[in-house]
Amino acid sequence: MDLEGRRESSNVEDRRGMSAGRKVGIGGIGGLIIAGLITLLMGGNLGDVLQNAGTMGMGMGQEQQGEVDPTQFTEQEQELAAFSKKILAGTEDVWTKVFQEQGLGRYTPPTMVLYTGSTSTGCGQGSAQMGPFYCSADQCLYIDLSFFSSMRQQLGADGDFAYAYVIAHEVGHHVEYLTGTLNKAHQQMSRMNEKDANRISVRLELLADFYAGVWAHHDNKMFGSLEQGDLEEAIICAQKIGDDYLQKRAQGYDVPESFTHGTSAQRMKWLKLGLQTGDVRYGNTFQMSDAQL
Repeated sequence: MDLEGRRESSNVEDRRGMSAGRKVGIGGIGGLIIAGLITLLMGGNLGDVLQNAGTMGMGMGQEQQGEVDPTQFTEQEQELAAFSKKILAGTEDVWTKVFQEQGLGRYTPPTMVLYTGSTSTGCGQGSAQMGPFYCSADQCLYIDLSFFSSMRQQLGADGDFAYAYVIAHEVGHHVEYLTGTLNKAHQQMSRMNEKDANRISVRLELLADFYAGVWAHHDNKMFGSLEQGDLEEAIICAQKIGDDYLQKRAQGYDVPESFTHGTSAQRMKWLKLGLQTGDVRYGNTFQMSDAQL
């Protein structure tokens, strides 16, 4: 991506290197990870995870306050931080414009929290093991920048546009929150069995993929940010974070009933649709049957 001269967002809280303080009693998260729900690698909505673990509504720990010393980070880490801030700024510019054009009201951007290891959130205790995630309770997206190294080393998904897609996907959940889609879906999920709730979760995740594509479409139109090979990076990333791909990699087979984010084919499809159209009106994952997704 060409981000030369682009501004960095100020809607960022840097907690890297800080202590996460006391942890709340959310042993369910560790249990979920140990149980092998590798689909959480791409994060999504932490509220969903905590709700499934029976921990919503619990108090969160207090962060140790202090200034982050930039000298404790490598040059690569600082470059990733600057990159992430520029991508977040791009989502602010794009979604402000799209909301205005589509009559969706005023776009209120989320805060991006950079942290190391674990951190408290409005949804409970977050962990880097979960990958990047969005918490609607505090309207923040949380990223441990080491995740990008994990993408490259463990999944073979690399490149600046692949990293941008990860951030834009989490911002997509914020768009879902602002438009009311997220809360409505959560209400439906709370009344469903696990299998049916997973079907709703897949629709939320595919819609966030679509919104990531919409962002990329308009960001490129506004700033000429995409370069040769960028699209391929994002498509490869979407393919390698599909539920079926990750489950087969982890255990040799997949269990469709447990899918929470969508298959590789579905994730690639909705990302590309957003990229090609740039039109939020095509984001109709909740109006489609399972076969149509």
